[in-house]
Amino acid sequence: MRNLQVSLRTRLTLIYGSLFLVTSTALVAVTYLVTARVLESRFQVLITKTAPPPGSPVGPAGQIPGEVLAQVRQTVNDQAAAQKRAILSELVQSSGIAVIVLGFIAIVLGYFVAGRMLRPLQRVTATARRLSESTLHERIGLSGPRDEIKELADTFDGMLDRLHRAFDSQRRFIANASHELRTPLAINRAVIEVALAKPGALTETKRLGRKLLDTTARHERLIEGLLLLARSERELGIRTPVDIADLARDAIDELGETAGRSAVTITEALSPAPTAGDVVLLERCTANLVENAIKYNHSDGRVWVLTGESNGWAYVRVENTGPPITPPEVDTIFEPFRRLRADRVGSARGAGLGLSIVRAVVRAHGGVIDAHPRPGGGLAITVQLPIRVLADDQAAYLVPMRR
Repeated sequence: MRNLQVSLRTRLTLIYGSLFLVTSTALVAVTYLVTARVLESRFQVLITKTAPPPGSPVGPAGQIPGEVLAQVRQTVNDQAAAQKRAILSELVQSSGIAVIVLGFIAIVLGYFVAGRMLRPLQRVTATARRLSESTLHERIGLSGPRDEIKELADTFDGMLDRLHRAFDSQRRFIANASHELRTPLAINRAVIEVALAKPGALTETKRLGRKLLDTTARHERLIEGLLLLARSERELGIRTPVDIADLARDAIDELGETAGRSAVTITEALSPAPTAGDVVLLERCTANLVENAIKYNHSDGRVWVLTGESNGWAYVRVENTGPPITPPEVDTIFEPFRRLRADRVGSARGAGLGLSIVRAVVRAHGGVIDAHPRPGGGLAITVQLPIRVLADDQAAYLVPMRR
């Protein structure tokens, strides 16, 4: 019963019907009381002394005896009371039938009237559902009387104006930041590399140059991560069919040398996991999962990478060994610039954006992500994305219902 959802139209109809029934019942009660009072005050039988009918017992001087007159009066009063009750009973029955019939009519009319009154709200809802980053130029443009619904629609249009400007500003910022931040670092790296390549460079100069190159590389990774995070949090434009198993295989091949240097063994079980989306973002998402599992591990550790389909979802699951992780730590690892304990392999080299990018990419693709500690230490992260099925040489997307 808690999950029973009643629409606003139905609730308004029930309210209309309830109010009609309450007022109709009150009207019937008032009518009953007024009618009873009128019958009691106006409907009276007067018995006067007249000549008795032939054969009636008469008293002295031709008058009707008192006991006979009292009996007649009682009989007449009983009949009058019975008539009053019959009239009131007929009134109640007729009124009850009329209330039921009119109540049904009122509920039906209330349902249609409520639907007509709520039509502007349905238009607002349909527009809100249809909107996305690429359709923020649409407006409701509700016309009609200046009432509360019109004010709501105008307020919503004003909010869309602000959102449209904000998204445009974000696009321009990302484009400008991508150029303005990368260019100086590229120039610095080129200058340092040229200085190191010069013959006769001092040992101290070369040592300083290598440190500067490492610093520049960290800054470049940080900037790339921030820009990728900003991009992954935006709406997807074009969705391209892709198999997560292929992306996971490429990530394992790319990071195999890193795993070898860290003495980490990677075990893979890659079954087809078709989905659709931005291939670059999904590739970065999968690579970040594998890279994170290698980096935050211990020497002679293990990493397991699994892909496949389950319950209508395409998934990739990455597990790794390592020191035990507490649930509070798991709750924070997806926040930007959050790192786990520094006793893991290479943990000092990250910018703390890897899993933040993973979460942003998964959300942009309509997927879900789950992370929990492994009993023997380490972490298990599962990413689920809407599955893609092929029909008539065209990609169709099946999005399971979330429970």
